[in-house]
Amino acid sequence: MEYSDKVMDHFTNPRNTGEIPDADGTGTVGNVKCGDIMKMDLKIENDIIKDAKFKTFGCGAAVATSSMATELIKGKNVDEAMDITNKAVMEALDGLPPIKVHCSCLAEEAIHAALWDYSQKTGRKIKGLKKPVNDIEELHLDD
Repeated sequence: MEYSDKVMDHFTNPRNTGEIPDADGTGTVGNVKCGDIMKMDLKIENDIIKDAKFKTFGCGAAVATSSMATELIKGKNVDEAMDITNKAVMEALDGLPPIKVHCSCLAEEAIHAALWDYSQKTGRKIKGLKKPVNDIEELHLDD
């Protein structure tokens, strides 16, 4: 299985690892089939994502997609963060092997889960946001 240099960089030198103790939004999602679990914390001020941190239990691709997802959403407003799809994460990493596409879906769902938590806490409606799933297998992915 071949990984891009960017995937390897984000796996061996992940950005934004850890937790935000007073997070404004926290989301945890997993994939029962492969065993990956991803938790994302967001610090949001005036609708802008000021900080994002993650803790991921999983393969190298899961760590890399988590790392890249946090890099992509920092500095965005909550509505713009909804535009960070699994495809955007994969493109930013210069692609993933087909068997690892679900990892990018996990990253997208972790963003949505954290935004959902923020929305529930604040009453802020976020366009396009739906209640997250706990297991991405519920999404019926075609990978």
